[in-house]
Amino acid sequence: MTETVARDDVPATDVVDELTDDHHQVLELLERIPATRVAQERRDMADTAIAEVVRHSVAEEMYVYPAMTEALDHGGDTVEHDKEEHNKLERIMKDLEGVDGDDPQFDTLVGDMARALRHHAQEEETEQFPRMRERMSKETLLELRRKVQAAKKIAPTRPHPDAPNSELFHKMAGPGVGLVDRLRDRLSGREAG
Repeated sequence: MTETVARDDVPATDVVDELTDDHHQVLELLERIPATRVAQERRDMADTAIAEVVRHSVAEEMYVYPAMTEALDHGGDTVEHDKEEHNKLERIMKDLEGVDGDDPQFDTLVGDMARALRHHAQEEETEQFPRMRERMSKETLLELRRKVQAAKKIAPTRPHPDAPNSELFHKMAGPGVGLVDRLRDRLSGREAG
């Protein structure tokens, strides 16, 4: 979400930094929701968190997961596990989308989303990301960051739990789905990335 310019004494931000930053920003936002009492503000915060997680997940599935499959031992198994976690998150987010900010179920779903995201982020940040840094060159990690940032600009902003969590689907249909989502966001007044 922030871009760092490389200088001789400061390393450029790579894909691990980008994805870790995404996790932390969304988790911080989700933690603020229960303390907010205005229903529309709660709804807007949840919509922003949902949009960011969807964009992040799609970008991972398009570029990071194929690279992990190639570079990491048992990368395919790791990626399948991560896709299952993305699907679980998408189903929670889809349920959350349909609940008003003052509905008692809203806080429950926000908590479910935060727990699922925290679990997913913890696995990536403590197990997978360090392995990526060990097995992938700095140039590859920097190029993946550029691809992830570009993908997030065209990715969907709403959960689509019944759509395939695959690189091919996201590259072929994702930009169109993302365009429709952003149009829906604009027409409904929803603020999303």
